[in-house]
Amino acid sequence: MKIKKNDNVIVIAGNNKGKTGKVLKVFPKESRIIIEGVNIRKRHTKANQKNPQGGIIEKEAPIHVSNVMIVDPKTGEPTRLGTKIIIDDKTGKKRGARISRVTGEML
Repeated sequence: MKIKKNDNVIVIAGNNKGKTGKVLKVFPKESRIIIEGVNIRKRHTKANQKNPQGGIIEKEAPIHVSNVMIVDPKTGEPTRLGTKIIIDDKTGKKRGARISRVTGEML
């Protein structure tokens, strides 16, 4: 899966189309992610020690990875990801870097 925690993404399909946010959690086995402020669900809870009042709690629900795209850091537009092999300056080893397909900017 190309999307990682703390990436900025935009929703391209579904009820939340057009919303942007930061990735909070990634579930690679289910191909789902949780995005801050997107796909909010309400849950009715009884009173407990954590929430002594009880009531309705709003919480982000997972969304499928195919419904989001990475936001390009330069333009702010959705973009596809590519990879580029670069040589690390400190160790001299090769490693893969994620780049934007539109601008070539590293993520």
